[in-house]
Amino acid sequence: MIARGMKVRSEAQPAFAVQSVTLLGATGSIGASTIDLIKHRPERFRVEAVTANRNVVELARLAREVGARFAAVADGNAYRELKIVLAGSGIEVGSGEAALIEAAERPAHLVMAAISGAIGLKPTLAAVARGATIALANKECLVCAGGMFMRAAATAGARVLPVDSEHNAVFQALSAGRREDVRRVILTASGGPFRTWSTEAMRVATPEQALLHPNWSMGNKISIDSATLMNKGLELIEAHHLFALKPSELDVLVHPQSIVHGLVEYRDGSVVAQLGAPDMRTPIAHCLAWPDRIDGLAPRLDLAQIANLSFEMPDLTRFPALALARKALEAGGAAPTILNAANEVAVAAFVSKQLGFTAIAALVEATLDAAGRRGVINEPQNVDEALAVDHMARSLAHDLLPEIAAKAS
Repeated sequence: MIARGMKVRSEAQPAFAVQSVTLLGATGSIGASTIDLIKHRPERFRVEAVTANRNVVELARLAREVGARFAAVADGNAYRELKIVLAGSGIEVGSGEAALIEAAERPAHLVMAAISGAIGLKPTLAAVARGATIALANKECLVCAGGMFMRAAATAGARVLPVDSEHNAVFQALSAGRREDVRRVILTASGGPFRTWSTEAMRVATPEQALLHPNWSMGNKISIDSATLMNKGLELIEAHHLFALKPSELDVLVHPQSIVHGLVEYRDGSVVAQLGAPDMRTPIAHCLAWPDRIDGLAPRLDLAQIANLSFEMPDLTRFPALALARKALEAGGAAPTILNAANEVAVAAFVSKQLGFTAIAALVEATLDAAGRRGVINEPQNVDEALAVDHMARSLAHDLLPEIAAKAS
């Protein structure tokens, strides 16, 4: 597990060592970036297993391309198709939740945990249980069950390396000093496509507009979360668990250029930051090779060409999702799990045009309030409890959706 003091190991992987990697969520944007790096270093990395949700054709293509030994698809109905398209390849296949867990349990040194959503909880915990190194790109592991997840990692001796650009930046910056000398950790946010929009304009924003992130190429869910700033709120919760930080030690700055990804302020006034081009291949490369470094594929950072870096405080009136996430972090217990589940329902409703953009936060808030009235307050202690709270919150959010949508129209 990442040490609470964040001391970097002095020992390095031998230059000739071949590291086995399993990709949970190989067909997503993180998976694609990871495979891009692996293909450029075939002498360094070998792929043990790849998984996808239901994109059989792409999964099979990737499995053949990287020489994976096992391929699994979450959709149980897709097993026959996957078996047919990989016939004669020598690649073992599986489907359903059990197959995802099998992929995580196979003997890979590093597991890239990039399955989106709560479905990634059990496979990632399976990799944790065997003491693997986890390159964590799944938010739900920490937002829905962060306390339990980090305790499990500590018990198993698993190492957790953060893939998100902000947390990876903080991980690197924390190596500059002792944990007890940290005063504040700052995550940066681009502000998304609506950074300068009025509330009235955002009220009629379309999904197509929300997906036009100014700097990053990401999946639909995370792009919408970036537009509401909920993504940054979820990242605060993740940072709390990853680095054992109090809510009062965490802050957010809007930084439109997305060059400074995270900052750590020390007690002597020093602020250490990590900078890089907005390209996920940089933090992924850092995790793949840690504690070494390998040649990256992202564009080199040219500060003279960029010329100016600007920062501003987030506007919590126009972007209430960030305030809701901080409130859930401070409340603790089941609140972050409920927040995440309700947000997934709200984002899906917005994408399908059942809900307006500004009503996303309204539905999340209403779900948190309703769950509180039901007395759902205790932090999940295991994966089944986390999934039960997640299911309850989704059900509540679906029930509240028509009312919130009507109010917002």
